[in-house]
Amino acid sequence: MATQAEKGAAFAALHEGEPFLIPNPWDAGSARALEALGFPALATTSSGFAFTLGRLDGGATLDELAAHVAALTEATEVPVSVDLEDGHGDAPAAIRRMAEAGAVGGSIEDWDRSGTLLPLEAAAERVAAAAEAAHALGFPFVLTGRAENHIRGNPDLDDTIARLGAYERAGADCLYAPGLRTTEEIRAVCEAVGKPVNVLAVPKLTVAEIVDAGAQRISVGGRLTWVAAAAMAAAAEEMLGGSLAGLAASPPVGEWLAPR
Repeated sequence: MATQAEKGAAFAALHEGEPFLIPNPWDAGSARALEALGFPALATTSSGFAFTLGRLDGGATLDELAAHVAALTEATEVPVSVDLEDGHGDAPAAIRRMAEAGAVGGSIEDWDRSGTLLPLEAAAERVAAAAEAAHALGFPFVLTGRAENHIRGNPDLDDTIARLGAYERAGADCLYAPGLRTTEEIRAVCEAVGKPVNVLAVPKLTVAEIVDAGAQRISVGGRLTWVAAAAMAAAAEEMLGGSLAGLAASPPVGEWLAPR
């Protein structure tokens, strides 16, 4: 088993090498499957995890998230990064809590649970406090600063770039603006900052197009959760109509969960 320090070093190195995909499992089983398929790192999804609890995005507590992260890091040997949303009220404490659970990365966003985007200065202060905690852990921990504009009703690209620049100066190791839709938007962000950029997958674009626009890392948020949920619902609806044909799937679970 790799140590946490080794996982942290491996995760940091991924941000300096070739661009990579970092999918978002919603539980330990999906994490094992994604690891077995060959992905070099994983990231939690706040919406996908909340779904497993029967709640909407933002509905998981910090205690529940810590238990979830511990389950993922115990089940896999690849680096795990955490969607920490707004830091659950105390970003530095949340970073330390996730590190205790085995994570080697995490993201902090500028959206507040009260339902507003933080002013830039306050958001940068939140990122700076999280960065100080992350970089004091004694092992590499990649902190990602998130600008939520484009998924919170404020698709102002100039403001997004200004925010990401402020988070870079505040100490973020990676930058992320979920909701960018075009290669032009992605390129504008990537060319404006000096740190690696994570891009949320856009189904109408290819991996190559996103990478060519400058992304270092591509995540999928809750999309894999919704793919799985949609397949489940479709099969269940067929059952209600009298057909059991939708139950014929037989993924190689034995291979995914094989003892190491």
